[in-house]
Amino acid sequence: MNWTVILSKKTMKKVSKMPVAVKQQLFLLLKEIEVSGPVRGNWPNYIKLDKNRHHCHIKKGKSTYVAVWEVIDKKIQLVEVMYAGTNEKAPY
Repeated sequence: MNWTVILSKKTMKKVSKMPVAVKQQLFLLLKEIEVSGPVRGNWPNYIKLDKNRHHCHIKKGKSTYVAVWEVIDKKIQLVEVMYAGTNEKAPY
């Protein structure tokens, strides 16, 4: 059974303003989470922030972009992406 991945409203607004290449990387990450679950150790700088929150880089370099997601419900396999954007304002 696949995981359901949702984006918060704030994240959706940020994604709409991202460069195309960054959006493509984010969508690839979201697809991987959907198919394989929230633990994504194959992504750059992946770290489990706490029991249910995860983080990784979706673009390195100047203007590094990151994603932060949280497992909302393991039983129904629901994940919410709570942040996607530059690392300066990421809620670590």
